[in-house]
Amino acid sequence: MNDSDSRWAYIQKHQNRIQFIIFSSVILFLSSCNKNCDIELAQNDFLIFGHFYGECFGEGCVETFKLTCDKLFEDLNDNYSGTDFNFIELDNDVFEQVEDLIDYFPNQLLGESEITLGCPDCADQGGLLIQYSENGTLQSWRIDQSQSSVPEYLHEFMDKVNETIYQINN
Repeated sequence: MNDSDSRWAYIQKHQNRIQFIIFSSVILFLSSCNKNCDIELAQNDFLIFGHFYGECFGEGCVETFKLTCDKLFEDLNDNYSGTDFNFIELDNDVFEQVEDLIDYFPNQLLGESEITLGCPDCADQGGLLIQYSENGTLQSWRIDQSQSSVPEYLHEFMDKVNETIYQINN
């Protein structure tokens, strides 16, 4: 038996173990990946996110949610201006489905000098409301839904916010 045959026999003999090691390594690597390691929700921190559409009728025109480190809330007021919230807690299973949204929050947004990005809902395309509170300091933005009107670093987060709102409502 030559050297390559012995290697092949070894691989065949230990195939399950090798597959387990490779699979475990991939899982470990993926679980250690985080879209944004710097942003976390501590006990009193929160992320408010939602969308708003002015030329719209029905319940889905204004949807606003508040995500904390361990709960998800929905605003009952559906106020287009993004003020005067009245949050109620949603079921824990809904929270567990969307708790990773904070992982997509772009650090660059915290340094953004503008609070309005693009022209939200100017052409009936809607807008996103984003508020982030850390250690009692609240920052707020209104973001155009048209990705061609906003910085590219926001695109993945915008997609995730819209996906999360859809997921909560369906």
